[in-house]
Formats: sequence, structure tokens, C-alpha cells
Amino acid sequence: MAVSQLLRLLFCPAAARATLRAHRRYSKLQVSPALSERLQVFETLREKQASKKRVEVSETPLSIQLSDGRTVKGTAGVTTPHFIAQSVRVKGALLSKVNGELWELGRPLEADCELQLLGFDTPEGKQAAWRTGAYVLGGVLEGVFGAEVCREGSSELGLYCDHLLVNSALSLSDVEDRCKEVAALGLPLFRLELNTEEVRELFQNSKLRLQLVEEQMNGPFVTVYRYGDSIGVCNGPLLPHTGLLKVFKMLQLSPVTLANQTESSGLMRLLGVAFPGQKDKDEWERQQEEARRRDHRRIGTDQELYFFNDISPGSCFFLPKGAHIYNTLTDFIKSEYRRRGFTEVVTPTLYSTALWERSGHWEHYSENMFTVTSEGSQIYALKPMNCPAHCLMFEQRVRSWRELPLRWADFGALHRNELSGALGGLTRVRRFCQDDAHIFCTPEQLEEEIVACLDFVRGVYRVFGFSFHCLLSTRPTSCLGEPEQWDHAEQQLERSLQQFGEQWELNPGDGAFYGPKIDIQIKDAIGRQHQCATIQLDFQLPIRFDLQYVGRDGQLHRPVMIHRAVLGSLERMIAILAEHFGGKWPLWLSPAQVMVIPVGGSSESYAKQVVQQFREAGFMVDLSDDQGATLNKKIRSAQLAQYNYIFVVGDKESESRTVNVRSRGGKQLGRRLTEEVLTSLTQLRDRRSNLDEF
Repeated sequence: MAVSQLLRLLFCPAAARATLRAHRRYSKLQVSPALSERLQVFETLREKQASKKRVEVSETPLSIQLSDGRTVKGTAGVTTPHFIAQSVRVKGALLSKVNGELWELGRPLEADCELQLLGFDTPEGKQAAWRTGAYVLGGVLEGVFGAEVCREGSSELGLYCDHLLVNSALSLSDVEDRCKEVAALGLPLFRLELNTEEVRELFQNSKLRLQLVEEQMNGPFVTVYRYGDSIGVCNGPLLPHTGLLKVFKMLQLSPVTLANQTESSGLMRLLGVAFPGQKDKDEWERQQEEARRRDHRRIGTDQELYFFNDISPGSCFFLPKGAHIYNTLTDFIKSEYRRRGFTEVVTPTLYSTALWERSGHWEHYSENMFTVTSEGSQIYALKPMNCPAHCLMFEQRVRSWRELPLRWADFGALHRNELSGALGGLTRVRRFCQDDAHIFCTPEQLEEEIVACLDFVRGVYRVFGFSFHCLLSTRPTSCLGEPEQWDHAEQQLERSLQQFGEQWELNPGDGAFYGPKIDIQIKDAIGRQHQCATIQLDFQLPIRFDLQYVGRDGQLHRPVMIHRAVLGSLERMIAILAEHFGGKWPLWLSPAQVMVIPVGGSSESYAKQVVQQFREAGFMVDLSDDQGATLNKKIRSAQLAQYNYIFVVGDKESESRTVNVRSRGGKQLGRRLTEEVLTSLTQLRDRRSNLDEF
């Protein structure tokens, strides 16, 4: 343990005793010479940074506004969110937000602020717990099992640790037990911000670790943590100490495919989850079981909606019923386009690299693009996005301010070369379509256009029954454009969000490199959050393509470009909706709307007439013609196939021109005139209602 660390602990005897006991117990684990050298470098860098920051605390009084409306007092550079959580008796806090920015519980506050305390029941708190759990796992793999850890992190699925382990097999239960033992030591986590040169010095003995770290750096600095005798790189805040994690569960061990890899690296990924308590684990397992029941891949197979084949990896084959959902969603958005002043354009799929070089995508995105060679050495690429083509269309002739805003929508097929290991059902594919649109407007029109885009999002998501909230993602560390330009754009987006009137929060530093954006997160029926819609400002493409319009003053001006999607990828939205509805599609979207069941041979002719009548009205209708099945079996089969309505027709219905209606849930709606049922279902469908009764 570093001398500086021991000196600091002298000023907090209770914490010192606990930490020293934990360190003595933890130090029994193995420490390789390479890791020992890394620890020495870390402590040297840490002492170097501490000496630069070693200034007297001003002890300026602070006013801290809590999310429940209470105001508490604190001291700058001294008071931490962890202290406040204890003083106001908030249980289960793992992380905090300070003025909308994620903030570790142990990090002292610096100025007056609004403070939110986040638990495991929030996405941010859960990710902080899983990131911390990944470091516990990494330390166990290194110290107990002798692995070389190359990367730790978290995802929506849980925590993971990529490692190399020669001639040894891991028992998942053994790993779980060791993680629980180590976490119980309550080891603190120490944080450093390092530049590229310092990172290379720190990881000089691990070529693969260094390669992976440099790949994930999106700015001049990277955050590095130490706990016990382990060191790792992290892309987000962690818990103050490991003791907040009580339960671990390892899920699976699988090989890792690296980018541009031609041979197996031997790298393995251990995936798991961690929890503050057993109740959190039990709730997670309940959610996992519900998620398995709703899995869109199972629903797609059971309902014959779509399938995948290795003949075209990552590309979906939509069967007739799946195509019905796909086309219905597209028609829905197109109907909204007509109401909201958008016009549709059609653009090519294949472009010369000259276009991508001009837009800047070739430099930053070429490894994710599919390319073909034609006419000797000419290279073309399948488009991964539509925006450069729309810029090309804008510049085809001189534009006037009277034409703006131009709102162009494009449903062209997009292709992105996703790694094979990342592909998964409809949620990550290589061929997809977006409800993509780009708006070219004057700076004065920007706020009105943003509010209109937000209203578009709200109108669509209400139809599906999604609740949502907005994130204002601001300037990242690495960005293009002048600071004044960014400040002005962010202020305009904030004013638009305030005018919009829905819930929103700040997401500092997460904007695109070319402009700030508003991301919209939806919550599905089982509480999972998905980010689908996005509204992005772009300063750079209008400059790269030298886009101009003639203003009222007769001078040339630069338009503002807005990238906008509501559903996002249609494929991914279908997956989300399948799981949101659990395969029980509402009538307007359903690929199996009506099943007609004739009772007796003499009623079959009338049943066929009913089928034809509803098909001509645009409904997805089928006829049950299994002669060997009983009526009850036919009804049950139709319910299991998730037909919204079942029409039973016999001699009485044939004579009275009626149908006997049952809902998917088994409710008998009784005998009704066929024309009346057709009218009622048409109204229900056209209103895009999610109701089952009429």
C-alpha cells in the first residue's frame, strides 16, 4: 500500500482500520511481477496528480437541492453525496447526479447544485454496480485464477471481463464465491484521469490490454481505477467501495471476436451480474424469465414472422405476416409525414468512395461499411446512412429561403458491417431500414422544427403506449466546430425542450462529434428502457458540402441540418414491439387479425364469403379448414396463434348474415351483424387503438 495512502488514512482512524484489514486479507491473492510493476506506476502517477491538486480547501458553504425539494447545506471540496445520503437517511444509494451529470458518491461537491441519489432500481445505478462488479471479477480472475485481464465493463446484459487464461477451466460457481468474498472486504476504488502517454506507461506489459484501451479512447484522457491490487479502465463512474455488492452470478463464458481479427486470439469473455442484495437478484431473475417469455426471436418463429439464414448473415427474411407488420409501421410513419410536411425521396444504395470521403465517413466509419470494386480499381460502398445523399440532393441547384424548411424522408435500405458476435435477432442487424429524415432550415426556424420533431415523437409513441423521457446530450470532449456555435445550439435545444413540456434531463458530454442532440428513451411493458428516436443537429455536413441558400437579403447563408428518426431502425422497433406486446399485437398492427371458423359443411360457403369481405377491407383474415379438429380445438388454436378475433359461423349465422365473435382473451362478444362488425373493426384499426373490445 502506498505511503501517501497510509498517511491519508491516519486522518480517518475507523476507515483506516477497515481498509488496512481488507488490504491485508486481499493481499493474500497472487500478484504477478507485471502487475506489481503496474501498481507502482499507478501509485507514482497518483502521487504526481495529488501533489498538483494539493491546495487548501476553501470550505465555501454550499446549498444543495435534493430531488424531493429539500435543501441541505454542505462545504465545497468536503461534502460528498455519500455523506448527504447518510445524513438524510436515503437507503440504497449507489450513485448520484449533480446538475444532471453522473457523480460518484465519494466525490466531493464543488458548488451549489441539484443532487439526485440513484439506487439499483435506476439504469444508471445498475450500470455503476455492474461496472464495479466487473472490477471485482477482474481482480479475482487475476489474483485467484492467474488470468491476464484485458478489458472490464458492463452492458445491458450485465458485467463482463475479457481475459486470457491458459490451461485452466473456470467453475462459474467458484468464481461467484470468490467474487462475493472479495467484494465483502469493502475495498475502496481510487480514480485517475490519464493521458495517452500515461496509459501506455501503465499498461506497457500488456500489449492486448493497451490495444483495447486505445480503441475505446474517444478523447485525450481515459479514466483508470485501482481497487486492491487490480487496475482497470472504465467508461463511467463506480461505487465508492466493493462492499455495496453482496450477490454475484456468473452467466456464461464465451470466446471474444476482435475487430479486424483473422485468427483466434484466445480471448474469453466471462459474463455475469452483481447485486446489492438478494431481493435485487430475485427481481432480476423474475424480469429475465418475463423477458425470455417475450423474446422476439421466439415470437418471430412461433408466429412465422421472420427468420435468419447464414446465406446472408445479419439480414432478416420477413415472411408474409412479418412483412405486414413492417409495411404497416412504414405506412403509419408515411401518413404522419403527409400531415407534418415531409416529402419522401428515393436515393441510391451504392456510392463511390468519393462521396464518403467528402462527408468524412470514409475516415471515421469505413471499417463498418461494405465495399465492392468495379471497373478495375474503383471502390464503391453500400450506404450505412442517408445524410450524405440528401446533402448531394440539396446542392443540385440554388436554394431560396422561401423553400425552407426542406423535410426529406428516406426509407432506403442501409448496410453496416457489424461484427458477427454482435448480431442478435432483430436488435442488431447488418441490413436495415430507418424512418430516416433530414431537415434543412434557417437558423431562425430551428427551434420550431425541433419542437415539431418532438411532437412527432410524442404522437407516435403514444400510439404504442410507451412512456418516454428526453436526454439533452451536449458537447463531447472531442468535437468539431467553434465553442460559441455549440453553446448557441445547446441553448436552442434546451429552449425547445422547455417549450415541449415533457420530462427531460441533461446528458453532459454525450453529443455527437458534429453537434448536440436529443435522445428519446422509451420504457416498455416490463420496465426496460430503449433508445430509439433521436434528433441531432449537424454543423459539419453543411460545411463539408458547402450547402447554401439565398436569404431574404439576397446573400448566401448556411442552412442548419437536423438528422431525425422516430422509430429508428424498423427491424429493431419490431423486436421492441414484439416484446412490449408479448406477441399479442394490437388489431391495427396485427398480422393475424381474424380467424373464421365454419361449423358444419353447409356454413363453409358463407365463411368463405366473410373471409373475402374482410380481406377486401384490408384485414389479415384466415379460414380454419381443419376438418378433423373439434370446434373447441380450432378456437384454442386460433387463440394460441394470437388472432385478435375469432368468428364462428354456422347455419344460424349464415341465414342471418352474422358472425359469432370471440376476442383473443376468450371473451364472447356474441352474435353480431357482419356489416356492423366490419364497420367497428375498421374504425378500431384506423384509430390505431390498442383496445380489444368494440
